This record gives sequence, structure tokens and C-alpha cells, in this order.
Amino acid sequence: QVQLVETGGGLVQAGDSLRLSCAASGRTYSIYFMAWFRQAPGKEREFVARISWSTGSPLYTDSVKGRFTISGDNAKNTVYLQMNSLKAEDTAVYYCAARYGTSAQYNAWGQGTQVTVSS
Repeated sequence: QVQLVETGGGLVQAGDSLRLSCAASGRTYSIYFMAWFRQAPGKEREFVARISWSTGSPLYTDSVKGRFTISGDNAKNTVYLQMNSLKAEDTAVYYCAARYGTSAQYNAWGQGTQVTVSS
């Protein structure tokens, strides 16, 4: 099993920056992707960004390209999401996720952290 704990959410103003962290524990040696998803009120959960744990290669959804940066620290088993130029539409609960073992889907999820951007 892999356990994930997110930290770093909060209330900020439009244009501000915020960094989310997600610490993994357990079978971290078997992680091959870590990602961030978000869910706004009344909307479906959506993919934000992911990083290959072996190569560090990132992938972003179009709406955050150029504003968000995902990075990982393998030694600390921690993934980060640096969010710059935040907009009101970035307001959501942000979830960290991991794909590990032989799963073809994200099979570990954090509890979520609230990000609220006031305009």
C-alpha cells in the first residue's frame, strides 16, 4: 500500500502563488507516476498534472500550463505543485494521487487540501 498526505492549501488572492506538497509512505519503491487532481464545487474531479517518478517527465492539463509546475523529490518521497498566477477558477479541493505496483490507474489518493482563490 501507498499512503499520501497533502499539505499547503489555503486562501489566497488572484495572482498569488501557493505550493502544495504530498508526502508518500509505504510501498514508495513501486510508485511510477504521481499526480495532482482537483475538484471544484459541483464539478467532476479533473486531472491537473502528473510526473513520472523515474524520469521526472511532467504532463499538464492545458488550463494550468505555464502557471503550475509539478516536481518531485525521490529522496523525500514527496511531490510538489507550485501554483503561480492563481485564478478564481483554480479554486478547488486538490488531491494527490499515485500509481504504483501493476495498476493501470491511480490507486492511492490523499485526503485532499482546499485551495481558495479570491478575485
